Amino acid sequence: MAELKKGAEPEGAEPTDATPNVTEVETVDAATPEEAVAAIEAPAERGEPILQVRNLVKHFPLTQGIIVKRQIGAVKAVDGISFDLYQGETLGIVGESGCGKSTVAKLLMTLERATAGEVFYKGQDITKLSGRALKAVRRNIQMVFQDPYTSLNPRMTVGDIIGEPFEIHPEVAPKGSRRQKVQDLLDVVGLNPEYINRYPHQFSGGQRQRIGIARGLALNPEIIICDEPVSALDVSVQAQVINLMEKLQDEFNLSYLFIAHDLSIVRHISDRVGVMYLGKMAEIGSDEQIYDHPTHPYTQALLSAVPVPDPEAREGRERIILTGDVPSPANPPSGCRFRTRCWKAQDKCAEEVPLLAIPERFAGQDTPAAHESACHFAEEKNVVHAA
Repeated sequence: MAELKKGAEPEGAEPTDATPNVTEVETVDAATPEEAVAAIEAPAERGEPILQVRNLVKHFPLTQGIIVKRQIGAVKAVDGISFDLYQGETLGIVGESGCGKSTVAKLLMTLERATAGEVFYKGQDITKLSGRALKAVRRNIQMVFQDPYTSLNPRMTVGDIIGEPFEIHPEVAPKGSRRQKVQDLLDVVGLNPEYINRYPHQFSGGQRQRIGIARGLALNPEIIICDEPVSALDVSVQAQVINLMEKLQDEFNLSYLFIAHDLSIVRHISDRVGVMYLGKMAEIGSDEQIYDHPTHPYTQALLSAVPVPDPEAREGRERIILTGDVPSPANPPSGCRFRTRCWKAQDKCAEEVPLLAIPERFAGQDTPAAHESACHFAEEKNVVHAA
């Protein structure tokens, strides 16, 4: 029987992200692995939440000693974030290096085990799954990695790389049809099917990333996590890969979690955008809300750093220059984590953790500024950004 359940606050974590931007989780009680697999493999309806993250935490322990190790602290890579990913949408995640974006991707893929929090996929908390049920989840959630050079095994042919998922999940493609299936996938991503016997070193960077995308599509997943998939490519090839991903999303009804540094690319491909800072979600909303009506000081500073090609617009632009360095995630500031670099910081910022919620001044208003922002003094600021 299904029940409605709110994400619980992880023990020992700061209270964060009990927010209105996430929907209630409809959990599915599965008494046996067979019931769990059936729930996971049931088709998802477009427009419904397919992945629901609640108060997700990942702390990497810092230890001391050689023979007898004891924990002396922890790197708080991800420290209580919540969001929903809807069927058929693209959610972009942006932020500085080291803010926890790639760790979130690994947690959603269960390549890393969460310290606390929940990740619901079709009502199943995948952080608690194992065996057949976890294998079914991994079939439906695939990943495209950042580096197209190191993410492909140089000793394997393209056919073996793309066909390897079929060895783990033979029910998707019987042995007799695998070669044809691999050739079809090569054709889908715009590569010659005759390249099936070539090795990765015989391809350009853009072609290698297409091979990585083909491998991600092999098992007919519902979600693809893209961890900076175009950052290692030049601009023209970036455009080709992004256009390919948009085409494949429409064709296969995919949901993307798209992680990147390039704000213009994220805006181009994303329906909604989340901004991370030091392991927490600073602001989340539609692409228009985040890019044209940012309310969090960090988002405003991030957008002001984007180069503007128009000289006239650049002349009257206010460049927000942040002072100081990003604090260590092993010893983050109390209260708001951005306060040590924020020009609005007051005593309240050091004492209270701001919730990711619609600012009070915009509550109930029909304005693009009425979106979730983790700031005590959230307000709009005109930011001239790249087209």
